[in-house]
Amino acid sequence: MKQKIVIKVHMTCDKCRSKALGLVASNHGVESVGIEGDDRDRLAVVGNGLDAANLTACLRKKVAYAELVTVEEVVAKEKKPEPDTTVDPFCQQWHHPGYYSWPYSYPGVHCYPYNM
Repeated sequence: MKQKIVIKVHMTCDKCRSKALGLVASNHGVESVGIEGDDRDRLAVVGNGLDAANLTACLRKKVAYAELVTVEEVVAKEKKPEPDTTVDPFCQQWHHPGYYSWPYSYPGVHCYPYNM
């Protein structure tokens, strides 16, 4: 089950942010990690089979105070099949610049070299 976890972490500097991102990204099952919020104090983690409580406890222990904000399931969007817009090359419309052009025949003359 793919889920998105948002954790609020007290990060005061870029070194703390880097340490928190590295710690979260090293866990098994994490697909993406990002920083959210106006104060850049929330970590958004997306992955399969993540333990939110364990992740929060690990951040508290190694970085700074962390608080679990939300845990939600990520639902995959179903793609609608696009209609086939390719044109069959054998079903093309011929462009004929004039009346007496191929595949039309001249008046009284057949377009095939042999008689049918």
